[in-house]
Amino acid sequence: MSSHTASVHFKVRVRDLHAHQWDVELVLQQPQELQRLTAWLDALRGFFNPTSVCLIAVGHETQTHTIDIAQPEACPHWRVATALHAVKTGANGFGLYQAANYDELADSPVEMADFWAGEFVARGVSHRVVVTGAAPSFDGERLLADMQKIVETEIRFWHSAGKPPHDRYVFLINAVADGYGGLEHSHSTALMCKRDDLPRTDQLALSDGYISLLGLISHEYFHTWNVKRLRPASFTHYDYTQENYTSLLWFFEGFTSYYDDLLLCRAELISPAVYLKLLGKTINGVLQTPGRQVHSVAQASLEAWTKLYRPDANSPNLSISYYAKGALVGLCLDLTLRKTGHHLDQVMRHLWQHCKAGPMNEEDLLNALKALTGRSWHREIKAWVHGTAELPLRELLHAQGVDIIEENSPLAQQLGLRVQENHAVQIQTVLNGSAAEIAGFAPGDEWLGVAITGNRRAPASAWRIKRIDQLPSLLGKHKNFTALISRDGRLLQLPLRMPTQSAKQWRLGIAQAHKVGLWLSGKQP
Repeated sequence: MSSHTASVHFKVRVRDLHAHQWDVELVLQQPQELQRLTAWLDALRGFFNPTSVCLIAVGHETQTHTIDIAQPEACPHWRVATALHAVKTGANGFGLYQAANYDELADSPVEMADFWAGEFVARGVSHRVVVTGAAPSFDGERLLADMQKIVETEIRFWHSAGKPPHDRYVFLINAVADGYGGLEHSHSTALMCKRDDLPRTDQLALSDGYISLLGLISHEYFHTWNVKRLRPASFTHYDYTQENYTSLLWFFEGFTSYYDDLLLCRAELISPAVYLKLLGKTINGVLQTPGRQVHSVAQASLEAWTKLYRPDANSPNLSISYYAKGALVGLCLDLTLRKTGHHLDQVMRHLWQHCKAGPMNEEDLLNALKALTGRSWHREIKAWVHGTAELPLRELLHAQGVDIIEENSPLAQQLGLRVQENHAVQIQTVLNGSAAEIAGFAPGDEWLGVAITGNRRAPASAWRIKRIDQLPSLLGKHKNFTALISRDGRLLQLPLRMPTQSAKQWRLGIAQAHKVGLWLSGKQP
């Protein structure tokens, strides 16, 4: 992401009351600086989350809020896209908008640009799609058609033949040179993707990048139910003056991550084989992270503000993603339920109805599982969510007709390294207990070359490396060698030994098509 900012004139008299509170005496209409993560303004585009530019009028939070969005004189072709209710707007959407209260205003991002726009209707509800920054080859009609399949599949997941809980929805997609992510809102979502990941008119096949984008769209739209309405009890009333904590992100983000690609398969946008490839990637990511053995997903959820959003070089050794492992907890629950003739979809719908599309806690999930199966699930939740023992993935996948093929991991993973390779090998993370840790590697090192241990022909025994996958050709049959490292301007020689047993990763295949088909289609076992 770019760190550039765009400035416009702004005057304000502010008296500090608290770290997150100010007494504002006079505010002119324009903000001084807009940051890209929360707000952005330049000659190409304007975007803001109201939490970034609209201060709370203390004592008036529950009253109707209006916001007047003025069109910049230098940008006559810009239009506005937002889920806010229009009160009085011009042809391009600039003008007066209204929110029922500050919460609704805060939950309604605004996009301003000369964007591409399209629309489709699902279950009687308009879904608007805007894409800023698309190249001329962008295939908007294909994106619309694929997004409609996702939306209709997810509405059917939650409501069978009913309507969704929202009366309108807006997808705000910002296509950039390099970026990925999304943020859910009750009636919209703000997404960022690589420009190259958008579908092209000259490309019929699904690219990996486009599949990733569709998965992101599926993920954020699923949040319309699972986090924006069905939400942690601690989020019943938002406190904008501080971080809001919950130990349930493994459910709200993790289970959403379990369903995002699965629902692409149910929408027939990807094949079962492609889905299993994506699932295998998630499984390998968790199994190759030592932090899973010391950090539970419940802890990871509660510490999101201090760990997930503030990662460092040692994070993989000390923490686990509640997105990835939470998704695997959802997988394990689903496949375990299927042994009893039930499935996780039923649990999600039970929670939606029982909690009245509102606040919930972990006990509600346990009650839903017991109501469905007649037995307690405390043991599984304690082990899988609050513990750090390995999940029973192999057993459950085999029982569901999935074949697990073990293959050698990439060489960097076998050595215990996470690296960045761009004309040089930069060490980002050294994994606990690995050969690289034993040798003395450290984050920030640059791996310059290798020398074969015990070879007296000095000129021929030392080699420069730019990629770790060069090692087999340079070392031949030698297992012991010296790594030449640059650290803080000094050169080091670290004795390194190749692992005698190669670390493995999983590749998933279909052993019993009928069983796999029942699972992926969401049909009763």
